[in-house]
Amino acid sequence: QVQLVESGGGLVQAGGSLSLSCAASGRTFSSYTMAWFRQALGKEREFVAGMTGSAGWTRYADSVKGRFTISRDNAKNTVYLQMNSLKPEDTAVYYCAAGPLFTHMSDPYTYWGQGTQVTVSS
Repeated sequence: QVQLVESGGGLVQAGGSLSLSCAASGRTFSSYTMAWFRQALGKEREFVAGMTGSAGWTRYADSVKGRFTISRDNAKNTVYLQMNSLKPEDTAVYYCAAGPLFTHMSDPYTYWGQGTQVTVSS
């Protein structure tokens, strides 16, 4: 069983930066692929970024490539999402997720955090 707790959301002006953190419980954190998803009001949940546990291989949605960076510290059981050059369209609830394999789809991820709101004003 893995519990995920996100933090770091908030309100920021367009062009600004925010850093999200997701702290995980459990002894096998390093074996999980970790990912960030987001869901804007009235829209479906979408993949943002993912990082495998062993090789640290990363993938990003085209909409955030070059602006967002996912990283993880296995010693601290924490995954991060550094968000730069934020745009109003980045406004959403951001969720971290843990699963056995990397995928852009949300269903295969086994564990989810409660979400943290990110609001970008224009």
